[in-house]
Amino acid sequence: MQDQLRHGDDAAVREMGYVQRLDRSLGHFALFALQYSYLSVLTGIFELFGFGYLFAGPASIWAWTFVFGGQLMVALLFCELGAEWPVAGSVYNWSKKLGHGWSAWMAGWMVLFTAITTVAAVALAAQIVLPTVSPFFQFIGSGSNPSNYAENAVLLGGIMIVLTTIINSLRVKVVGFVNNLTVLAELGICVLLIVLLLVHVHRSPDVIFRSLGAGKGYSWGFFGAFLAAMLFGGYQWYGFDTAASLAEEAPDPHKRAPRSILQALTATFVLGFLLILVAYMAVPNVSASGIGTGGLAYVVDKVLGTTLGDVMLVGVMVAVFGCALAIQAAATRIMFAMARDGQLPFSRRLAHVNETSKAVVIPTVITGVIAVALLLINIKSSQIIYIVTSIAIITNSVAYLCVTVPLLIARLQGRWPRQQPAGAAKRFTLGRFGLPLNIAAVVWGVGLTVDLIWPRGSIYNATAPFHWYLRFGPLLAIGILLIGGSLYYIRASKRGITILDEHSASEATRTVAAAAAAIPAPLESTGA
Repeated sequence: MQDQLRHGDDAAVREMGYVQRLDRSLGHFALFALQYSYLSVLTGIFELFGFGYLFAGPASIWAWTFVFGGQLMVALLFCELGAEWPVAGSVYNWSKKLGHGWSAWMAGWMVLFTAITTVAAVALAAQIVLPTVSPFFQFIGSGSNPSNYAENAVLLGGIMIVLTTIINSLRVKVVGFVNNLTVLAELGICVLLIVLLLVHVHRSPDVIFRSLGAGKGYSWGFFGAFLAAMLFGGYQWYGFDTAASLAEEAPDPHKRAPRSILQALTATFVLGFLLILVAYMAVPNVSASGIGTGGLAYVVDKVLGTTLGDVMLVGVMVAVFGCALAIQAAATRIMFAMARDGQLPFSRRLAHVNETSKAVVIPTVITGVIAVALLLINIKSSQIIYIVTSIAIITNSVAYLCVTVPLLIARLQGRWPRQQPAGAAKRFTLGRFGLPLNIAAVVWGVGLTVDLIWPRGSIYNATAPFHWYLRFGPLLAIGILLIGGSLYYIRASKRGITILDEHSASEATRTVAAAAAAIPAPLESTGA
């Protein structure tokens, strides 16, 4: 019976041409938890709550909600794809099956860069939380100087990345266990925080319809400010392909991948909306300038006081750590997936699976080193957080378009949805809603990318020093990644996709056949 279940679990892996090397040891809760941690409502809201407030006031909750609605359309498409192909490197392999070589390579390249950049961006949240808990964590200067603030952020973030790298280098079951603990802590802290803030409300829920004068100075008024505030929601709602990518390390992946995606999105939205709402209802002075600079940490401190507020912030720090852990795990899987197809430099080393732990150690270490390097390069910039987060969101949006566009073409050509074999278990499908949702998702993805890549000085270079490369940072980064990625693809495409022998299902079949042929045939009985 176990062999039959395992055979069904590995079906998508075999269809991709691979032999199963990763360990299917993630428990039932772990896959949901890793997906939830990537989204991490406490991390996203604590990191950019103040940003949303500066641009749209309490009404920023609607920018956050609007982005959720748009990204939900993409997520539903990914649920279909995750039910069909729940394999490591999700978006890369999906684009490979649906489209052509360039879009597949670019999807993998962009989402890999997204994940590594996001690890760095999430690690920066330590600076927002820890020095608020205690001045002890402001190791460099007082924190009042922008340079000291940025340098200390790099130090705290670097320490966190070292710890997540060590854990991610262990067996995936250990990673899942540690992440489970952080998610349980985050869920508990989030619910408790909502209740405590609700006890201290000063105003009615209609506060979220107030913009507090946001939009002044924008040519489009509040609408222009609203578009800028969408960075707040954009940072929250991406990476929801993680459950499908990690499903290669979980049993019953065809059912659990889409289920985990939807459960994590639902939990994040409900808890996040309530948290933002009660925060604006509870803060003593909704017009206080400290909300813009201190974000949700400022609100918690003002409402709950130093002692209780610090306890809540410690819980937030646990959530931030779990978020960084999950995102690094996702980055490692996309690097592994591309490497086992021979699509990256030193692919054989990058795709090697440790025989004992079944972990992919080298990609884990590399993602950690690059993430720390991203922090170090920008050590003198106090505006690093908005530039890094924006680049992560935009590259992810481009990567997702490399999936949703080929999927739309496949639908129009009648190649999707695929015909399921007779007797196969029913899988997640959008049915007749698939085509209109796919069209809407493509339009949404293009619009979100254009909105966030626009070189607004008010977002990317709002304070001195004023440099053109800060304002145009996201646009330059995307241009470099597209051009550089395309040039590498041209070189790599000459040899095509060649699955490494260690991971090739056909090679494994030949090896087994050769071994069987080497076994001497049994002697025939001569009889009496």
